[in-house]
Amino acid sequence: MKTCIIIPVYNHQEAIEIVIKRLRPVGLHCFLINDASLPECSAMLKKIALNEKEWVTLIEREINGGKGAAVIDGFELAIDQGFTHAIQVDADGQHKLEDINLFLHASKQSPKTLIIGQPMFDQSVPKKRLYGRKFTNLWIWINTLSFSIVDGMCGFRCYPLDAVDKLIQSTLIGQRMDFDIDMVVRLYWQGVDIINLPTDVHYPIDGVSHFNMFQDNLLISKKHTQLFFCMLIRFPKLLLRHFQ
Repeated sequence: MKTCIIIPVYNHQEAIEIVIKRLRPVGLHCFLINDASLPECSAMLKKIALNEKEWVTLIEREINGGKGAAVIDGFELAIDQGFTHAIQVDADGQHKLEDINLFLHASKQSPKTLIIGQPMFDQSVPKKRLYGRKFTNLWIWINTLSFSIVDGMCGFRCYPLDAVDKLIQSTLIGQRMDFDIDMVVRLYWQGVDIINLPTDVHYPIDGVSHFNMFQDNLLISKKHTQLFFCMLIRFPKLLLRHFQ
C-alpha cells in the first residue's frame, strides 16, 4: 500500500496551516488542491508548499470548480504517481486528524474497502446541517437498498484508488457539495464494501463554511433524485447483494 492525503482548499487560510502542522507527524505525502482561492489563501498555500516541500504538493486550479472537482484532480495526480489509496480530509480543521492511523489500519486490513468517517458531533455542529444530514442519509439508504453507509456526507475517508479510477473514468461525478454523496453511493453500486469508522467532528477552526443552505441543498436534492432513478435500473443487482 502507498497512501497519500488529499485536501481540497477554498479560502481556509486560517485553518489550513494548523491542519498541515497536525498532519506532519503522520508521515504521508499530502496533495493540497487550491480551488481558485482568494490571494490571501493562495499565498498561504504557496508558503506551506515551499516550507513543507518534502511532503506537500500544491495543485493550483485557475477556476473554482467545487470540492468534487478539486478532489478528483487530487485523485488523478495520486493515481499517476502510483499511490494505491488516498485519505480525504477537509481544510477547515473539523476532523480529528489523529484518527488517520485508525483509517490506515482499517485500510491495510481491508485494502479494497472504502473507509468512511462516521461523525461523532459535539455541540459545535449547526442544527440545520445535522437535520440535513439525516435527510441525506435516508436517501442514501434508499438509493443503495442498504444501511451499509452510516453517514454519506463525511469528508474524512480513505479511498481504494483502483476502484476510484474505474469510477471516475466511466462516470461524471458531482463536482460540488454533491461529490461525497455521489462517490460513496456509486462506489457501493460498483461493488466496493464499506467500513464506517467513528470519529469526532468539530465545526470549524476558522468559522468559514462554504455550504450554501439553499443552493447546496437544492444541488444535493437533485443528486438524490438522479441517484434514485439510476438505482431503479440496478434494483435487482442491489437486492441480490444481500444474499451473496
